[in-house]
Amino acid sequence: MKEDPIKSFSNAFKGFLKEENLEHTFKQKQVITDWEQIMGKTIASRTTKIFFNKKILFVKLSSAPLKNEMQNSKAQIIDLIEKEIGKGEVDDVRFL
Repeated sequence: MKEDPIKSFSNAFKGFLKEENLEHTFKQKQVITDWEQIMGKTIASRTTKIFFNKKILFVKLSSAPLKNEMQNSKAQIIDLIEKEIGKGEVDDVRFL
C-alpha cells in the first residue's frame, strides 16, 4: 500500500520542528496567522498588533471598550487558542 504523500510530508515536517526545537515557535506563528479565524472578523479588525514574548500573547486593540471586554474574557480566549494549537502553549494573554 502506498503512503499518502501529504501525510508523509506532514509527518516529516512535524519531525523537523521537533528535532530543531521549533514546535512552540511554529504554534505561536499559527496563532498570529489564524487570529481572525480564532477570534472572528470583528475582533480581528480591531486588532492592530499581535505578538508573543515567551508564552505570553500580547494583543494591541484599537478599541478601549473591546479591550476591557477581552480582559474579562481571558480564560475563554486562552481556551479558544488551546483548541487551535493545543494546551500549554499560551500562559497568558495581555491586552494593550
